[in-house]
Amino acid sequence: MFELNLDINHFLDTYWQKKPTVIKQGFIDFEDPIMPDEIAGLAMEEEIESRLVYKTDEQWQAESGPFSSFERLENDGASLLLQAVDHWHVEAQELVRPFRFLPNWRIDDLMISYSTAGGGVGPHIDNYDVFIIQGLGKRHWRVGDKLALSEFAAHGALKHCEPFTAIIDVVLEPGDILYIPCGYPHEGYALEEAVNYSVGFRAPDQNDLLSSFADYCLDSSEPSERYKDRVMQMREKPGQIETQELNELHRVMLAKCQTPAALIPWFGKMISEAKHELDIAELEEPHNSSEILALFEEGAQFTRIGGLRAVYFEQEPQWLFINGEQFNCEYFTQLGHHLCDQDEVGSELLELLNEDENALTLFTKLVNLGYWYAN
Repeated sequence: MFELNLDINHFLDTYWQKKPTVIKQGFIDFEDPIMPDEIAGLAMEEEIESRLVYKTDEQWQAESGPFSSFERLENDGASLLLQAVDHWHVEAQELVRPFRFLPNWRIDDLMISYSTAGGGVGPHIDNYDVFIIQGLGKRHWRVGDKLALSEFAAHGALKHCEPFTAIIDVVLEPGDILYIPCGYPHEGYALEEAVNYSVGFRAPDQNDLLSSFADYCLDSSEPSERYKDRVMQMREKPGQIETQELNELHRVMLAKCQTPAALIPWFGKMISEAKHELDIAELEEPHNSSEILALFEEGAQFTRIGGLRAVYFEQEPQWLFINGEQFNCEYFTQLGHHLCDQDEVGSELLELLNEDENALTLFTKLVNLGYWYAN
């Protein structure tokens, strides 16, 4: 549906995580996949994270959804923002697909913002990489260099940064794309009624990773090694922690992650777990394997639901991690890898599923979990 007008290799070599850039007409003849009234409708849903940002007497204000009315959007200077719209809106989900030249595990979500003239969220710095696609209307963007800028709370739900000098100063029109790497200050204001789509890419920091790994270790049933003195002699300085003791503490702490492969069970579950709620449809009655095969034979395509994370590792290709759960596909890795690499699967899997009952059983289970659906 959306074809990216971009020299991908040049972009990766020159700009990805190096510097911001504007991609004029990144989508040629762009048509919005969702209309403002649909955006407002989604903001009324309890499952969807939404915010309304505006100013009152020059003071920033922010309200959290769900919303039952939108009087603020009748005035200039207001913005309605929705997170993870790709989880809930099939057509909007299509906007994520062109960016899958980057690893799936890095993709965060699709945020959509609708603004009246003058609407924005103020100058800020994101902790993720983002492609901002201009839809309806026009928006003026300024992007600064990656410098140490002070940040402060403009409101309890809004973090701003100090003023910056722009290295990019541009008006985006429908189909234009602004790429901003993690850590670059930016601000955008609608020049008229405008819709923007932000495809974000997560960049976890050390604290995020260590905290998650620690939680995983605490929840694990595996025994934990306890510190033990290797050599003990009478101390003349009992208040001193000796180098060999610190080294042993360091060894004990790293014992659970001595090799990259040791991180796989934790990281696979962590990175495949949905950050936002998924739109999983409850089945009236679970499918059996014969029904799944019949659907394939009739030419059905099975589509992965929006926002579902599915990954595998080069080091351990037989393990699949889908929505925080580990699956083993030791004897049919082709199926597992295809499910993780593709958004849709069809007749290309028919031969494999006919020949391998275990592969068919796994795929049937994933369909019954609501992760893939036939269309």
